[in-house]
This record gives sequence, C-alpha cells and structure tokens, in this order.
Amino acid sequence: MDWFHAAVLGLVQGLTEFLPVSSSAHLRVFSALAGWDDPGAAFTAVTQLGTESAVLIYFRRDIAAIVGAWAASLFSPARRSDPNARLGWFVIVGTLPIGVFGAAFQDTIETSLRDLRVIGTTLIVFGLILAVADRSRAVRNARPISDLTLPHAVAYGLAQSLALIPGVSRSGGTISAGLLMGYSREAAARYSFLLAIPAVLASGTLELFKIGEGPAPAWGPTLLATAIAFAVGYAAIAWFLRYISHNSFMPFVVYRVALGVVIIGLVTTGVLAPDAGTGG
Repeated sequence: MDWFHAAVLGLVQGLTEFLPVSSSAHLRVFSALAGWDDPGAAFTAVTQLGTESAVLIYFRRDIAAIVGAWAASLFSPARRSDPNARLGWFVIVGTLPIGVFGAAFQDTIETSLRDLRVIGTTLIVFGLILAVADRSRAVRNARPISDLTLPHAVAYGLAQSLALIPGVSRSGGTISAGLLMGYSREAAARYSFLLAIPAVLASGTLELFKIGEGPAPAWGPTLLATAIAFAVGYAAIAWFLRYISHNSFMPFVVYRVALGVVIIGLVTTGVLAPDAGTGG
C-alpha cells in the first residue's frame, strides 16, 4: 500500500466509522472498486484507533464522569446506584460478547467474511433492519440512556458483536438494537459510541503487532491513514449527532441497500472478484 492509497482509505474510514453504513465494508469495497488489494483486517482495526481517539476526545466529559463514578462504586456501595456507575458496568458487560465471538471466529472474520457477496448481503439485510427499527421506535416515550437495564446492555453487546461481519456496521447494529428497545435516536447513538470504546481499543492494539509483517501494510502508510481517520472522524461525530436529532435514518437505509445491490451485481457479472489479495 502506498501513501496515496493509505490517505484515501483513512478518509473513507473517518467518514464511515460513525455512520450506520459499515466502515470495514467501505474499506473493502472501495479498494476493490479502485483495483487495490484488500487492506485487510489488521489495517482496518488499526485505523479504527484513530476514529476511536476522536470518540475519546469528543465524549471526554461523559467518559470521565462514567469512569469516575464506576471507580467510586467499587469502594462505596452507595455510589452503585449512580447512573454513570451503572453505565460503566453496562459497557463492561456489553463488551463481553464481541470479545468472545471475536476470539472464537478470528480466522473466519479475517478471511471468508470479507467476501464481497457477504458484504453486499449484509449491507442490504441490516439496512432493512435499521429501517424497521427506525420506524418502530416509540417517539413520544423514547427512553433516555439513563434507563438502560442489564438485559438491554446484554442485547446491545450482542448487537455489537454482529459488527464483526463486514457490512453490518457497529453503529448500525447497536443503534438498531437501541431503537427496537425503545431508546431515542440520540441515546442509541451516544451509547453505541461509548460501548465501542473498549472493543475497538482492544482490537486495534492487538492488530498493531501485525502491521508491517506478512501481507499487512507498512507502518508509515498505516499511521497516515489513522491520523486522517481521527481528524475526519471527529467532524463526522459532531455532524451525525446533530443530524439524527432532527432526521431519520432512512437516507442511510437507502444508501446501504443501493450499495449492496450494486456490489452483488458487479460480482455476479464478473466485474469484481468476490475475494481479493491482501496487502499493498
């Protein structure tokens, strides 16, 4: 992978990580359309450290409050009813499923699930699920995130684990789950971003050791892509949260379905190969 390719893919990562359209799918699809090698799961995970750094800065006050209350609850039973302390525990519980499934199916995630036919299908199917979730939410009685319960935290975690499949979308899966459980668009999105922090940081850190080895891209281009993803991702968070406070997710649904149909069509007609080499 050269510097130009890395810069473009960093831009793609930053633009799509927080939108319910699947950043991993876009990195894979964009590379295929451009005739580049699949950047691979390691490159994707490491560039996500850039976008996740944007989350840490954007939500720094929320994160500080949650970590402080959670830490205090370890020593003070009276603090355990604090909504922020409970939220800290729920993030931990919600992270367990993706950790278990990620470890169990790592080889499949990094190989066969990156097939463009899989990506096209998941873009369509989970786009339609997002449409149903957005239409079915209880607008007048939408729950704030402070109403989160342990069963709902587990459901959020299971939804996040589906994002191991390129095309599902981490934010799309968890936001859909939140909407189906009755949470507001804003609450579902904010919790989705917070829930992703431990999983993305852990995954990215583990994949750091693969950069520059075997088929993975070199360090220099990967770091450039990560820096670009951070800057663009920060702007994307701010825009997305403003957008969903007044608008539905339907434009993203239409985009997902259209892109999925195009991908399957291109693979079926032989324009794109369903799988590709990794590296560059």
